[in-house]
Amino acid sequence: MPRAVVSGGAGFIGSHLCDALLARGWEVLAIDSLLTGSERNVEHLAAEPRFQLARADVAAGVPVVDGRVDAVLHLASPASPADFERLAVEILDAGTYGTRNLLELAAAHGARFLLASTSEVYGDPEVHPQPESYWGNVNPIGRRSCYDEAKRAAEAYVSAFRRYRQVDTRIVRIFNTYGPRMRIDDGRAIPNFLVQALRGIPLTVYGDGSQTRSLCHVRDLAGGILAVLERGDRRPYNVGNPHEVTVSALAALVIKTTGSASSIENLPLPEDDPRRRCPDITRVRGLGWEPQVQLEDGLRETVAYFQEVV
Repeated sequence: MPRAVVSGGAGFIGSHLCDALLARGWEVLAIDSLLTGSERNVEHLAAEPRFQLARADVAAGVPVVDGRVDAVLHLASPASPADFERLAVEILDAGTYGTRNLLELAAAHGARFLLASTSEVYGDPEVHPQPESYWGNVNPIGRRSCYDEAKRAAEAYVSAFRRYRQVDTRIVRIFNTYGPRMRIDDGRAIPNFLVQALRGIPLTVYGDGSQTRSLCHVRDLAGGILAVLERGDRRPYNVGNPHEVTVSALAALVIKTTGSASSIENLPLPEDDPRRRCPDITRVRGLGWEPQVQLEDGLRETVAYFQEVV
């Protein structure tokens, strides 16, 4: 039975990835500091003998892992815009110290290492859609730089360990993802809109709402990550849904799906907020992966979750 270590395993994406690994017959050791993750996200796995949750901050050090380790998947990092000011140093630490510590774990066990990077490495892109070959347009000292540059540094660490320490590595650049288990204070469009709609207050659209996002359901994303883990190569892979939707259209769809009477309120666009975000997924399609969940269907499922927690 293969065994995976998943950092950030009690987070939004990490918990779904643990589900997907267990469904494929893996043992899973999830490591999470619970800074932004939650035991609630994995409470359904409490009776699963192949799952274990260890509370630890991988930036400070990785717990001793006995037994075999076949894969190390690094998802640990605060990732929400709401975190960029209050947890900026912790985000930088997760991308640098945390990545280094988990790469050392993979090297010690001869395990495959997968980094959950981000579309934010492209910054506010001047190329559309964004292929993996695009180097990005990133402000290194802006309010979002703690996250953008932490992930760029993490990719550099992964590349160095592959070249000079012979670690078998994978890099996944995750685009906008949504679904059950998102934090209600996440700060991104869908959780913001859902909380506002369910509370009957105006939905806040930044700018004129013409900026676009490409939204991938979290179960689709988990499948894409595992496709890269199992069949990918050393080069980065974009994983996301290439279907674009404007922020204004998304707000209107949330109002329709929730049946809310909320209005829409426009506010100034935040600094360095990307105007367009859309992945070129040609490479990951070559692994046989394609997003399946339609936005309307995935949004209804997400609404049902938010109705329980808001």
